[in-house]
Amino acid sequence: MNSASPATPIGSTASTARQIRQQPVDLAAVGRRDALIDRLFKGLFAAAGWLVLIVLVAVALSMLWGGREAFATFGWHFLISADWDAVQHKFGALVPIYGTLVTALIAMLIAVPVSFGIALFLTEVAPNWMRGPVAAAIELLAGIPSIIYGMWGLFVFVPFMAANVIPFLNAHLGQWPLLGPLFRGPPLGIGMLTAGIVLAIMVIPFVSSVMRDVFLTVPSRLKESAYALGSTTWEVAWDVVLPYTRTAVIGGVFLGLGRALGETMAVTFVLGNAHQLTASLLMPGNSIAATLANEFTEADSEIYRSSLIALGFLLFVVTFIVLAIAKWMLMRLARKEGN
Repeated sequence: MNSASPATPIGSTASTARQIRQQPVDLAAVGRRDALIDRLFKGLFAAAGWLVLIVLVAVALSMLWGGREAFATFGWHFLISADWDAVQHKFGALVPIYGTLVTALIAMLIAVPVSFGIALFLTEVAPNWMRGPVAAAIELLAGIPSIIYGMWGLFVFVPFMAANVIPFLNAHLGQWPLLGPLFRGPPLGIGMLTAGIVLAIMVIPFVSSVMRDVFLTVPSRLKESAYALGSTTWEVAWDVVLPYTRTAVIGGVFLGLGRALGETMAVTFVLGNAHQLTASLLMPGNSIAATLANEFTEADSEIYRSSLIALGFLLFVVTFIVLAIAKWMLMRLARKEGN
């Protein structure tokens, strides 16, 4: 036989409810408590934001202070000089800055269209059974350490470039009137073009993952309406998906550019690390990050060490300028969308 618990008397329940209603509620105390919690919440996250800003300024000032001797000795000539002579203590930042910007530009010229194609394929073209594995594989590529890319570039990609790509570029593009000097050089394999391609391979997983995530935020009704009106997949992507997500896409592109500007180990393996200024993309060059990685332990004088720290400060400034331009572009797009 099932035993049932005795039911609660109806009168007892009504009496308890009356007691609860008759208990006074201090609304002022509740309001003060909520206001205190709200102030603590705002203060905690404001402190976190200010901490990031303080650390950023402190890092910049510390590098500026460390490079003060180089700036005081060479002045503005440090920015426009191609000299780098550790014996004569003559240093200039033009070659590392040039190499940093050129390799990053090559990387983005390759990575942006490829990343856009990958993201478009995974969101609009690929069958459902393929989207998950391919997206997971791309995200796994983003987790590979940069030194692995550098070793692969040195032992696999550099011989391929020297044996196949560079002779082809010399024979076909090296004879052109304007573009010829860019693709003319010895078949060494290492150089700014090789470094830019390796950087592009490293950047593609980041940019494509961001683009894929923002493409997935486009409402299905917008795309279905465009398809219903007879639009092709390319028209839907170009006229619907990209305008809807262009702000986030630009942010992802500049995120990848920041990664390309500061990459060290992969570039160090395949760039050639030569302090020479040349227009040819096939010749060895140098970058700020590669110079710091190669020569900081060999700095045997104060001016040498100060010049390297000054290069680090210039890399900080270049990255800040790039991100500031990205923010300015995003603000302009936001204003246009508002109008």
